[in-house]
Amino acid sequence: QVQLVESGGGSVQPGGSLRLSCVASGYTFERTKFAGWFRQAPGKEREGVAAVAGSGITAYADSVKGRFTVSRDNAKNTLYLQMNNLRPEDSGVFYCAADGPLWAQVGPRSLRQDEYKYWGQGTQVTVSS
Repeated sequence: QVQLVESGGGSVQPGGSLRLSCVASGYTFERTKFAGWFRQAPGKEREGVAAVAGSGITAYADSVKGRFTVSRDNAKNTLYLQMNNLRPEDSGVFYCAADGPLWAQVGPRSLRQDEYKYWGQGTQVTVSS
């Protein structure tokens, strides 16, 4: 049984930082496929935030470029999202997703939720003063 478990969410003031982690069990992050982070704000659809494949092939939503960094540690089978300079509009439930599109499909497709097979339960991020 595949399980993705996120952690690291919480409440932070604007300008602050958080680091999300996603540990996989029953599944090994495949180097050739994207794993990603998605966000769902209240009343809004879930949207792709960042994704990573291979040896650092990454994709980011325009709203987080320059502030968020996605990475993964294959030895620990863990996906990370470092979030800096957080803004109130970054608030929402962050989901980890795995078994996404192939690395060659970097771009919009790597941030589409219907391209991913496995999902975590989510972790809440709240940015407010």
